[in-house]
Amino acid sequence: MTGAALIVNARSRTGEKAFEEASRLLDSLGVEIGVSYALHDPTRLTETVREAVSEGHDPIILGGGDGSVSSAVDFLAHNGVTLGLLPLGTANDFARTLEIPSSLEAACETIARGKVVDVDLGLVGDNLYVNVASVGLGVEATRSLSPRLKKSIGPLAYPVAAIQAFIKHEPFTGRLSFPDGDHEPVDYGRLLQVAVGNGRFYGGGMVVAPGSGIDDQILDVYAIKLGRRRDLLGIARYLKSGDFVRNESVDHFRTSRVLLETEPELQINVDGELVATTPEEFSVAANALHVIVPQTSTAARYDK
Repeated sequence: MTGAALIVNARSRTGEKAFEEASRLLDSLGVEIGVSYALHDPTRLTETVREAVSEGHDPIILGGGDGSVSSAVDFLAHNGVTLGLLPLGTANDFARTLEIPSSLEAACETIARGKVVDVDLGLVGDNLYVNVASVGLGVEATRSLSPRLKKSIGPLAYPVAAIQAFIKHEPFTGRLSFPDGDHEPVDYGRLLQVAVGNGRFYGGGMVVAPGSGIDDQILDVYAIKLGRRRDLLGIARYLKSGDFVRNESVDHFRTSRVLLETEPELQINVDGELVATTPEEFSVAANALHVIVPQTSTAARYDK
């Protein structure tokens, strides 16, 4: 393994301290680093990844959270470049899905000794994502999720932001239709949220849905309707396990393509970033990304 690029978001939750340590650990494990960057300006991440890929560096070792991964995959997908991940963010749901350890030492060991698997990515129009895209509560929660909140309480910031969002959220109308004809169209009068999951985890460890995976070429779509307060409390109780999809206020669909229309038009939260608006089609980019995972990982079945 030679010519790797080490790119660390030094503004991520633990990025500042991790850069030098990761460089030392990877070197001790025999991983030759061709170039390395500690980025204090997160807006430089995408251009740095693009340059590293164009210069032929492989693997691209990325240190950051889910937002860093999501912004980088546009330059890594479908081109044979492999991602090595150092989970340095607050939630690290993509790493959790793939069973990549949170310890920096163990994550470096994974890059040096792991296996390469292919995983799916989600698509919102032309925007690739790794975990979940949503409208409604997810967007309001993103606005409430300040860097200070994430730094002070870590993964607990996600449920706290969700509660703050629920207090001020207005329901909306929506329509789900399925271009492949695998489900009948559904119209909704009062929705709290529609989310479309690709991976297994989101929001700091909450399960997208029972049985969800990241290499099954299927999206998990759920629509949360505004129902009785006790129903909503039940949803909140079972978010961690994914069993909330069995609540009577939640409709759950498994599909490879879905079109979401809303009234009014709404912003779409894509892995924590607001990058699109409704109406929009969601689809699967199958086996789009090569990722190094632990030899013991069973999250993706198709190793290469």
